[in-house]
Amino acid sequence: MAKSLVTLVRSLKVKRGRERRGLALAEGVRLVEEVLEARVPVKGVVYSPALETTPRGRALKTALASQGVPLGEVAEKTLDELADTEHPQGIVAVVEPRAWKLEDLSLPPRSLVLVLDGVQDPGNVGAMLRTAHALGAAGAVALKGTADPTNPKVLRSSMGAIFHFPVVAAEDATFLAWVKQRGLELLVAEAAGAPISGTPRPGPIALVMGNEGAGIRPAMAKAAAGRVAIPMPGGAESLNVAVAAGILLWEMLRES
Repeated sequence: MAKSLVTLVRSLKVKRGRERRGLALAEGVRLVEEVLEARVPVKGVVYSPALETTPRGRALKTALASQGVPLGEVAEKTLDELADTEHPQGIVAVVEPRAWKLEDLSLPPRSLVLVLDGVQDPGNVGAMLRTAHALGAAGAVALKGTADPTNPKVLRSSMGAIFHFPVVAAEDATFLAWVKQRGLELLVAEAAGAPISGTPRPGPIALVMGNEGAGIRPAMAKAAAGRVAIPMPGGAESLNVAVAAGILLWEMLRES
């Protein structure tokens, strides 16, 4: 059992393996607890003796066993090799996150969808997803070039947000056709845009956050109905994309 689970975990450490199997890795006690809370299917777990050194770890193992999840104990050294973090907490779970489609996103009036346009840093992507979920966004769309939402670092930095709300990977043409069909207003975040505090919100919005270096890709810029910006009286040239997304989401969603 443990050997086959170890082989499976190794295959899921790369994007190709995750895409082929439709599975992902959740590492650490807190994240696996989120998996159980969100009722995400768990296909198996590898754990080391370190998991059972705390009451919380023992409770998690008991909860997984009670649900019939296959468990495989491995040596600490093996878990260190399988884990993505420097100091793992003794557990790596194989999970099956829901494969969301654009059609799954519910868009009531004045809702907002966060769009990640080539945001490459997994930590930033995870932080943006966590913030979007916390502030009540309808979901998120990851366009080509964006870090894989099932990347272990994205999952950790999102604190499991991907398990609780829709995150859709989409091609440009498919996304833009959906925006037109559903009547969303496509807004892009740009330094030269209109100050966010003065931006009206007539209906459902798709807010596009671009790559920190390259910015918004031409297809999104051409299709945009408007551009929004964060006033920066302090004189800074720019903000970290995850920080900027948080400010824009807060301003736009608090008005809804």
